Amino acid sequence: MLQMPRDLPEEQIEVWQQASEFFHRAYQRQRRGDWAGAAQDYRHSINFYPTAEAHTFLGWVYAHIKLYAEAIGECQRAIELDPDFGNPYNDIGAYLVEQKRLHEAIPWFEKAIAAPRYDARVFPYFNLGRVYERLYDWGKAIDLYRQAGEISPSYRPARFALDRLEARIN
Repeated sequence: MLQMPRDLPEEQIEVWQQASEFFHRAYQRQRRGDWAGAAQDYRHSINFYPTAEAHTFLGWVYAHIKLYAEAIGECQRAIELDPDFGNPYNDIGAYLVEQKRLHEAIPWFEKAIAAPRYDARVFPYFNLGRVYERLYDWGKAIDLYRQAGEISPSYRPARFALDRLEARIN
C-alpha cells in the first residue's frame, strides 16, 4: 500500500518510517469508521513525509463525511506529488459523480484509466460506465462494463451492471 521510495536518502529513512507508521494507523482507523482519528493520522503522515497515497486516503476520509471540496483538494495534491498514481484521478471523478457533476467526472476517469501506476484499474472503467449509463449513452456504458469485467472477472458489480443494462436494451 505504501512503499518506501527507491532513492530515499539515508537521512530521510527514519522520517519516512514515522510517516508510514502514521499512515498505517490512519488506515486502520479509517477501516473502523474513526474518520476524525484517521484524518489526524493521515495529516501527521503527510507532515512527516508527504506521499500521494496519504493525500489520496485523506481525501477519501473527507469524502466519507461529504467534504468533497477538501477531498478533491487532497487528490490534486496527490497528483502533484505523483502524476502516475491512478487512484486520485478516479477518486476525483467519483467525488464529482457524488455531486452530480457527471460531465466533469469523465476526464478524471479517463486519466485514471491511462495512469501508469494503478492496481485497481477496474474501478475507473466501472465508474466511467456508470457515468455514461446515467447520461443514457448505453453503448459506451456497456463497453466500459465489459472492459471492467475483462480486467477483473471477479468484480461482480461490473457483471451485474452489464447484465442489467443489456437486459434493458433487449
